[in-house]
Amino acid sequence: MPSLKQSKLAFIGGGNMAFAMISGIITQGVPRQNICIAEPYEVNRNKIAVLGVHTTSSNIEAGSNADLVIIAVKPQVAKVVCEELSAAWSQRETLPTVISIAAGITLESLKVWLRTSDRRTAHAVRVMPNTPALLGQGASGVFASADVTAQEKELVNTLLGSVSQETEWVDKEELLDVVTGLSGSGPAYFFAMVEHLIASATALGLQQEQATRLATQTCLGAGKMLVASSYSPTQLRENVTSPNGTTHAALQTFEALGFKHIVEKAVTAATNRAAEIGNTLGRL
Repeated sequence: MPSLKQSKLAFIGGGNMAFAMISGIITQGVPRQNICIAEPYEVNRNKIAVLGVHTTSSNIEAGSNADLVIIAVKPQVAKVVCEELSAAWSQRETLPTVISIAAGITLESLKVWLRTSDRRTAHAVRVMPNTPALLGQGASGVFASADVTAQEKELVNTLLGSVSQETEWVDKEELLDVVTGLSGSGPAYFFAMVEHLIASATALGLQQEQATRLATQTCLGAGKMLVASSYSPTQLRENVTSPNGTTHAALQTFEALGFKHIVEKAVTAATNRAAEIGNTLGRL
């Protein structure tokens, strides 16, 4: 199989995540002429066209001869897209590798939808990225079907490395639902926390602009400490918590209100919803 720089890439769907990945792989040296994007909406095609890649409204035009096909569409239309592509691949001697970032769509569903008329099916990989990928700061969970080769996995790593700082391969597909509940939905948890920090400080007298700048920088700084430090999150928390000090008072309030259980329930709810979406769409 060719390397990423030598491969013909097709993105089916031209939304924000596709745009981020394409921007990232171009900076890694993937030739623009090797990349084609199928996107039904002209406004999105025009947005991506500024990157110098080929765009089309036809899934078949983009994906019929590609080495690597990235399914970056809404889960509700993944079945139609996959079946359209598999019909076009029936005459191919070698099928492409397929990467799906369609949330909740299981490998079992992908294998059925991607099956050609002569009963072959493409090797498939599921990826759960998150929105910081738009800034090259993503975290991605990955699971592959058993037939995916080491070379194909390396290709996936290279692709995701263009937008993700962390790429974690899980050994059970259901763990991708946990990744969804943790890092897939996780950015929204931090946004909500900062939102409430700003509201609280504003209610206590700070100007909203001041509170916003302080809260957002605090979140950024804490995140960088988590990444850069050799200490665990627990140790970092303890390092800034003096006995009977201000931080201790705040954390005691969190504990009294069941903060730990709130987070557990939130992550579990997102995980369960991801599994529910996959099961529902897989029956369509």
